[in-house]
Parts: sequence; structure tokens; C-alpha cells
Amino acid sequence: MTRSFGRSRPLPADVEEATASDAAWAGSTNRARGADRYRSRRRGLGLAAGFALLVITVTGCDVPNFGFPDGVTDQTPRILNLWQGSSIAALAVGVFTWGLIFYAIIVFRKRSDELPRQVRYNLPVEILYTVVPLVIVAGLFYYTARDEIEVNKLPSDPDVTINVIGFRWNWQFRYLDTGQNGTVPIEVTGKPGEPAVLVLPQGRTIRFVETSPDVIHSFWVPEFLFKRDVVPGRVNQFQLTITKTGTFVGRCAELCGVDHDRMNFSVKVIPGDEYDRFIAERTRSATVTAAGASTQTSAGTNTPGSGQ
Repeated sequence: MTRSFGRSRPLPADVEEATASDAAWAGSTNRARGADRYRSRRRGLGLAAGFALLVITVTGCDVPNFGFPDGVTDQTPRILNLWQGSSIAALAVGVFTWGLIFYAIIVFRKRSDELPRQVRYNLPVEILYTVVPLVIVAGLFYYTARDEIEVNKLPSDPDVTINVIGFRWNWQFRYLDTGQNGTVPIEVTGKPGEPAVLVLPQGRTIRFVETSPDVIHSFWVPEFLFKRDVVPGRVNQFQLTITKTGTFVGRCAELCGVDHDRMNFSVKVIPGDEYDRFIAERTRSATVTAAGASTQTSAGTNTPGSGQ
């Protein structure tokens, strides 16, 4: 180094030495970057292989319920399949997102003070994260609409028709197939401290016709995997077939007032022949009771001097 007017001026030998060292440093940096790219590719392939293994494992075994309860109606397989498909789609998106997060953490972690290459945008990536969510949402919408149409179908001539009346704050169930040929229709009405018990047959199509005289309620039996609001001034209907016997708790699933939490009822599902005996016995009992009440009323209305 030489000095000129107080400044240090590099000699030609110093320039050649600095140039050689810069070239050597650049070569080592390029080699390091190449090695980093190779390791990044290996990590990416590893993540892709792990994700593929997860997909194969999930599809190769029985699909779990993902916390969904076991249903007791003919609609259970359809509703459960929709829930499982939605859960698997959400899990796949989550695993893919987690993979991208951990990939960025590992591959692009800070190794030196050198500023990495700056990128304004990546068109393929932007197209990917715009198109993929649209495809997922469209798929979920299609399957949801398809299953909703099937669940809401009302085939003609159901075996049993029940009028569900939700009122503040209890339930009344009317068997609309009874009360024919001069018999008295069967009704079950809940009382405070005595929830109504709705008896239904196994293996027969049942149509529920819902009405309300006051506010909105909601008819919900968790094991049916289905609920529908009971709206005043509107008739809501749905139909299903119960496949298992047993006693199931029903509730009002719409906040309807002070005693909303007490609007419980029970659904007792029995075999078809036992249900027929139940309807016959209740019909006879209701007819006898109605006849006795009619006789008492007639006796009580006799006027003096009529000779009776």
C-alpha cells in the first residue's frame, strides 16, 4: 500500500490478491448455495413422501367417525359420510399447511447476515392458493347440497305420521293415523316434571309434522343426527326410518324462553308388532274414557221435569 496526499492507495499486487480472494469466496458461496438447494430438495421430497404415506394410511383403513355420534336412522350413513369427507378434507388442508410452515422454518432459516434473494410475487403459487380453496369449497358445497336434498325428501304414504307441537314449555305429540272409524285420536302431552314419551316403531317410515302456537322451538333427538325448527305460522316436515330400538332423550334446541332447559322429552322405539299392540290398547283406553266422559256430561245436563 502507498500513500498519496494522506490517502492509502492499493498497489497492483494488492488488487490482484483481493480479486483472487473475492473469486474464491464467491466460488465457495456458490458451492454452499448449491448444497443448500440440494438439501432443500431432499427435505421437500421427504415432506411429500410423508404426506403421501399419510394419505395412503388414511384411505387404506376404516375411516373413523371423528367424534361424530352413532346414529339410529336410515339417514345415518349419508350424514356420517358427509361429516367424514369434510373432516378428511380439513385434515388434508391442515397437514399441507403445516408442512409448508415447517418447510419454510427449516429451509429458509437464517444462516448468515447475508440478505436472501428478494421476491415480489410468485404467479404459480398465487394461482395455486386461489384455485385450490375454490375447488375445495365447490366440492363441499356439491356434496352438502346433494345430501341435503336426499335428507329432505318426503316419500308418499309414510307408515306413521306424528304431529309435533312445541309450546311454552313442553311438547305434545299427536298420532295422526289414529282417530279413524269413530275412535279417539291418541295424544301425548308433557307436563311440568313429567316429560312426554313418544313411542315409535322400528323399521317403519315416520313423518314428523311440526307446528307451534307461540314461539320458535326446535325438535332435536341427538341420535337422529337431525333437528328441525318448530316455527309458529309455518308447517315443517321431515321423514326418516329408525333402525334401532331403545329409549332416546329429545330436547328443544332453540332458546325459547324461561323454561327452555326443561323442554325435554323421550323417544321410545319398539318393534313393529309391539307398536301395533300399543296403538290398539291406547285407542281402546281413549275410546272408553271418552265414552265415560260423554255419559257423565249427558247425565249432568238433564233438566228437572223431563221425566228422565
